[in-house]
Amino acid sequence: MSDLKAKFLEVYDVLKSELLNDPDFEFTDDSREWVDKMLDYNVPGGKLNRGLSVIDSYSLLNDGRELTSEEIFQASALGWCIEWLQAYFLVLDDIMDSSHTRRGQPCWYKLPKVGMIAVNDGILLRNHITRILKNHFRPMPYYVDLLDLFNEVEFQTASGQMIDLITTLVGEKDLSKYSLPIHRRIVQYKTAYYSFYLPVACALLMAGENLDKHVDVKNILIEMGIYFQVQDDYLDCFADPEVLGKIGTDIQDFKCSWLVVKALELCNEEQKKLLYENYGKDDPACIAKIKTLYNDFKLEEVFLEYEKKSYEKLTSSIAAHPSKAVQAVLQSFLGKIYKRQK
Repeated sequence: MSDLKAKFLEVYDVLKSELLNDPDFEFTDDSREWVDKMLDYNVPGGKLNRGLSVIDSYSLLNDGRELTSEEIFQASALGWCIEWLQAYFLVLDDIMDSSHTRRGQPCWYKLPKVGMIAVNDGILLRNHITRILKNHFRPMPYYVDLLDLFNEVEFQTASGQMIDLITTLVGEKDLSKYSLPIHRRIVQYKTAYYSFYLPVACALLMAGENLDKHVDVKNILIEMGIYFQVQDDYLDCFADPEVLGKIGTDIQDFKCSWLVVKALELCNEEQKKLLYENYGKDDPACIAKIKTLYNDFKLEEVFLEYEKKSYEKLTSSIAAHPSKAVQAVLQSFLGKIYKRQK
């Protein structure tokens, strides 16, 4: 895996170099240096799971055979397009959420010389995706399908972000807006499409498949993405921060978390009052009261039951798929996230 990651990072350098020498723009030294620094700061810093999944998935669709260096390059290029898309979302997301840190360093817009220039950088990041696709996939029969796919997933993610923003408006903390269907809808559109469906869809297109014939695959991956986010919400509250690598903040951030939605379903009037009074306050006493409520509702057990049912449902949906290669891709995704601790 480390060998694959090293190859993947080499492709980043190639793509970056092409973008910094794009013939359709006359760079000055300053502008080239700006884009160079902006890319290094925002694109390759995460876990790279989404990007690497394209290579994994493409390999499994080809029965795990040894991929040619050209296939590895192309799958990596598509993987990087997803990482670029993620960077674009995060740069703008951090501004909208007034966040301070991202991946253990200050958010890009928080840097002294950046500020609101970050909005334009976000737009540039999005445009880089189409430049990469044009440079490397224009002759391919699936080129238009790739463009369509990225456009569609961007639209779905931005729409999910809108639902999230208008539901969790700061200054209008209203728990009555939170429900399981709203939580599901936010997660489905804001996270599941680009994190789970997009990498597999890229691999399917590369393998010459028609995405219209794989709606069942999309549906399974969306369900997986929702399960992943519910896990995330659970870990934010119940995981050991040492293992998780961060201290959860969903309670004080007034997140539309699966836990608070479940608590709202289970509470009586008195408990509801307690939830309304303490949720979303950055005060250790308020946070402790919410956690006590969560324990009263035995939300750990509720989650473990949800996890068990989700896993069983996903496993049987995957087993029902007619293609063994597609089954392998889906099982690989599920295997990476089931019972994860961080």
